Amino acid sequence: MDSEDDLLNAHDMESGEEEDDFYSGETDDYSEGGEPDYGFVEEDVDDSVMIASHRSQVNYVVLKEEDIRRHQKDDIGQVSMVLSISEVEASVLLLHYHWSVSKVHDEWFADEERVRKTVGILDAPVIVIPTPDDGGELTCGICFETFPPEEILSVACGHPFCCTCWTGYISTTINGGPGCLMLKCPEPSCPAAVGQDMFEKLASKEDKEKYYRYFIRSYVEDNRKMKWCPAPGCEHAIDFAAGTGSYDVSCLCSHSFCWNCTEEAHRPVDCETVAQWIRKNSAESENMNWILANSKPCPKCKRPIEKNHGCMHMTCTPPCKYEFCWLCLNAWTDHGERTGGFYACNKYEAGKQEGRYDEAEKRREMAKNSLERYTHYYERWASNQTSRQKAMVDLEKARSEKIEKLSDIHGTPESQLKCITEAWLQIIECRRVLKWTYAYGYYLPDHDKKQFFEYLQGEAESGLERLHKCVEKELEVFLVAEGPSDDFNHFRTKLTGLTSITKTYFENLVKALENGLADVDSQGASSKSTNTKSSKTNGGGKGKGSSKSPAKT
Repeated sequence: MDSEDDLLNAHDMESGEEEDDFYSGETDDYSEGGEPDYGFVEEDVDDSVMIASHRSQVNYVVLKEEDIRRHQKDDIGQVSMVLSISEVEASVLLLHYHWSVSKVHDEWFADEERVRKTVGILDAPVIVIPTPDDGGELTCGICFETFPPEEILSVACGHPFCCTCWTGYISTTINGGPGCLMLKCPEPSCPAAVGQDMFEKLASKEDKEKYYRYFIRSYVEDNRKMKWCPAPGCEHAIDFAAGTGSYDVSCLCSHSFCWNCTEEAHRPVDCETVAQWIRKNSAESENMNWILANSKPCPKCKRPIEKNHGCMHMTCTPPCKYEFCWLCLNAWTDHGERTGGFYACNKYEAGKQEGRYDEAEKRREMAKNSLERYTHYYERWASNQTSRQKAMVDLEKARSEKIEKLSDIHGTPESQLKCITEAWLQIIECRRVLKWTYAYGYYLPDHDKKQFFEYLQGEAESGLERLHKCVEKELEVFLVAEGPSDDFNHFRTKLTGLTSITKTYFENLVKALENGLADVDSQGASSKSTNTKSSKTNGGGKGKGSSKSPAKT
């Protein structure tokens, strides 16, 4: 395998050419010389092949509400047909087993009687209710009023309750939340399930809407293969095929997120690192670091104090009002001209020479370094997020205004100006990736990998800035042009080339980071092996002039 130097040289071998030529779209020049290990160079691949490849890798389906209802109805129908039970009973079964059709089948055919008792689908009533022809009256188990048999309702168990009590019972449970989906008979300790037919018969129109909203939401929320899109106001769900590649999904509302943790899409960073980074951004630990780095405790009341004037004479806030020296933290009454006056402290200097303040200074310096390091990564993470949001606004502006205007000025069909929207879409995606590389870098401990990672990150940032500048700044010239020109055609070719190269570089960067920059480890092992062999060759002999230990310098 090539060494790290070879990789970097291969990547930079075209640096002598002018930038415009490099990004002119003539891909033949890009492939000259050895290709880097990660392939951060544009390959000559047909667009249709790339699109087909991308689609074949999609491992999820976005479902609208009508799609969810259709899937739900199909599952209920399948269970009803296979088990020869009613659709109401099939719904109860699927709710209990979290909408897993296979689980329902396995449990039912393993022990039907046990499943019936567990779920509450009784095959025989506990109490036999007389029919209207039998005459007599029945007592409601809730209000204890007597009613004729035609005014009494019950579920599979047969426990009698009047219509009014049933209506109140159902309405109360619906307004209590999704628990109404697993409703049981009002009789204490009775396991019989209350099916959808009872809700349909007795619930008000408003309560029915709530019930069916809970019913359809349960199909997504209880289903291990489905999740709602977390974007505000979006009602689409994602049906995901687990274990088939990336967790990144894109909803029809244009929101991209990680199906595993439901945070925004964050490749190449894993979910655990994202959780750590988000906790760090919102935790009080950074506030404490700032306090430790930029303040000192009052020697009397111990409250932290920030120095906001040049003088070393500090006065604590009321009710403490203790006056002390900022440098040595001793009482100000002990100070004067003999201790250095208002802007210095001989006591502190003497104590520092004796090592009296070493530990406190060390802690403060460590806190300051930690805060500066975090700030470095956070600022760049946040800046790329801001740039990404701005690019999304610019994309919409390009779609609604600029493309139509360019088409009119230069006489080019809008279908031939899709390179502009593709460039903005690529910028939005690359800003997202670049943003998360700063979280990746913050938690990257290995020094060798860090150096290589920072090189790759810098190249990615440089390439993205070129693309961003091209579509944001250079495009403006053609928006105010008086008529068509060959320069616009050259611009389109350049923009297409830039977009293609940037896309390839970032795709390979993501793969490299997800692989843990394993190539650095391989190169290190290879280098170590080479050095060992070289050492044996040069110093392995025992003849005259050989040495058993390294020469001292």
